[in-house]
Amino acid sequence: MSDHVRHTGPMLASLRCGAKTRSGGACRAPAVHGKARCRMHGGAEGSGAPRGNRNARKHGLYTRGAIAERREIWELLGKARRMLEGMK
Repeated sequence: MSDHVRHTGPMLASLRCGAKTRSGGACRAPAVHGKARCRMHGGAEGSGAPRGNRNARKHGLYTRGAIAERREIWELLGKARRMLEGMK
């Protein structure tokens, strides 16, 4: 055994990261000095999304127009099915 004395008091007393893990529990890593998150959850310099949400891509799948168009198509398909079943 080593007679080395460990000074873990400051680390144990530091604030903890406020992020949730994939298992649903809280992250137990110490938060970066002056921040609320650890280095793995966004406390590191330069981490996170750019300001103004510039990296969000718009695909238009859930716009009002696209939803209305899909609804019309489904109604048309339903009418066609009913008409085909009436021909049997």
